[in-house]
Amino acid sequence: MTETLKIFIPMAGWGTRMRPHTWSKPKPLVSVAGKTSLEHLLDMFKSLPDRENVEYIFILGPYLGEMQVPSFIKENYPNMNAHFVVQHEMKGQSHALWLAREHLHGPMIVCFADTLMETDFSFLARESADGVAWVMPVPDPRRFGVAELGPDNWVTRFIEKPQAMDNNLVVVGCYYFQKAESLLAAIEDQMQRGITLKGEYFLTDTISLMIEGGAKVRTERIASWLDTGTIDATLETNRILLERGAGNSSENGTRPQVQIVPPVFIHPSAEVSQAVIGPHVSIGANCIIRQAVISDSIIEADTRIERAALAHSLIGRGCVVEGQSNAMEAARLNIGDNSSVISG
Repeated sequence: MTETLKIFIPMAGWGTRMRPHTWSKPKPLVSVAGKTSLEHLLDMFKSLPDRENVEYIFILGPYLGEMQVPSFIKENYPNMNAHFVVQHEMKGQSHALWLAREHLHGPMIVCFADTLMETDFSFLARESADGVAWVMPVPDPRRFGVAELGPDNWVTRFIEKPQAMDNNLVVVGCYYFQKAESLLAAIEDQMQRGITLKGEYFLTDTISLMIEGGAKVRTERIASWLDTGTIDATLETNRILLERGAGNSSENGTRPQVQIVPPVFIHPSAEVSQAVIGPHVSIGANCIIRQAVISDSIIEADTRIERAALAHSLIGRGCVVEGQSNAMEAARLNIGDNSSVISG
């Protein structure tokens, strides 16, 4: 019998670059293009060769993560074989996996929660390498980790946050390992040696130890990698996903006194009237939009916007935005859940 593929999704970070939205919910539950980031991430795995034989292990942060993610998964993915582990101390990626070590056996994928990429996982049915790292060339690799390749194209090592820019083959945050036991042994070696960067155990260092021990690791190149780590990046990802078909502009063309400028996503339960919506707007469930002009924005569920013009804005859940009907310029707002902005 084939052992179950384990998919580890570490998401324990504090999400400080996404505040104020992450004061009230973990970053993977922020909406983009009509779904949470987490739902977009889970959609990536639809191309796995044996989707029914998969277990998911979510590594959560304390409080918001452990309170909200399990209930979200149970409500939206009731048949998922899911496990939840809480990382109370932010000691890095490898430490997060070590906390979930009871599940580290057999084939596994590690995919960080803000890694949205276009790839086809079906090749894993034929994969013979000990490990695979998904990579993409970027103009400036210094914020990331890079893969260093030998003349035979096998990875010789990974370098976390390199100072030089001559190697721009960035690892995007998704890895496959044929035997999780080998990764666990390398993590324990890394922790015993105290190999850290700014007090954190990085997974790239773990895999470099595996390679030193003889593991064969290759790269899998991708052409598209989307980021939801900052407000601007999330709005950019919203634009790209809507352009790629995540919108439902055609279904909203008959709303009375509403002009739709595609692409947009408007949840069927949202009430929109006397408005110009788009381009690149996502409106969540149960929103009420009246006398408004909105472009390049994400409006999360249960929010009411009246007599307002918005652009390049991210509005949280349950918000109220009321403006002046004679406002000439669009406002740019970034407000968290249950906030109010009332003008005049």
